[in-house]
Amino acid sequence: MDARSIAISHGRTRIGFGAGLVLAPGLVGRTWVAGDEARRPAAKLLARALGVRDLALGLGIVIALDRGAPVRGWLEAAALSDAVDLVATLLAGRAAHRGVALVAAGSAVGCAALARALDPPPPGEGEAAEAVITGHPPA
Repeated sequence: MDARSIAISHGRTRIGFGAGLVLAPGLVGRTWVAGDEARRPAAKLLARALGVRDLALGLGIVIALDRGAPVRGWLEAAALSDAVDLVATLLAGRAAHRGVALVAAGSAVGCAALARALDPPPPGEGEAAEAVITGHPPA
């Protein structure tokens, strides 16, 4: 499987998981929040919000690749989101599933690698401090 195919699969998986969180937050949210906590209204609210985030990131990845548009920003946003998910999951301790931490870690690293493989930074760009901090130094 090449990098493009992996990124498309990743994007479609995100779309499915995000849609699941939006449509059935109590059920799909159990993959992240242990026990009956996933069925509480506040947990459902957060699950839906995260679901929309993943749905949007997945759509952005797949549509950018389909249209031949730059995909790096979408993959980097996904990597950052997954890294934050990893930290939040670890901070939650026993209230969260450890398997989610492994998936988040793998996805963060994978998205970061795919971003560079599929869409290297163009020369001469990256003068903003935010660009330099995120690995887009000026040429």
